[in-house]
Amino acid sequence: MLKEFKAFVMRGNLVEIAVAFIMGLAFAAVVTAFTGIVLGTIAYLLGSDIAFDDVGVHKGTELIIPIGTFIAACINFLIVAFVLFLVVKAYNRMQKPADAAGPTEIELLTEIRDSLRTR
Repeated sequence: MLKEFKAFVMRGNLVEIAVAFIMGLAFAAVVTAFTGIVLGTIAYLLGSDIAFDDVGVHKGTELIIPIGTFIAACINFLIVAFVLFLVVKAYNRMQKPADAAGPTEIELLTEIRDSLRTR
């Protein structure tokens, strides 16, 4: 059972997925920091002396609905999704087209069968 578990864990796909997941988390943290800086700068340029996360519906001094936090999360999502789109697009471009890979096994077997029939 341990041997099977080791074989499962050492599969290339699982390791690649784990690395991609960890890199995605790190990238999301960078995007979150970047978005906070950009949105904070925008709020500052618009004359606000508050942080963007404090934007929302207030009841007295208490923040009831944090609209700024939601907007920041949406912008984070859009940035991460766009970068992942670019990565997948570049990855697909680097892959060989199926036609350039050569004939498939079925095509080769069909060709052999046809050549044997003509004899």
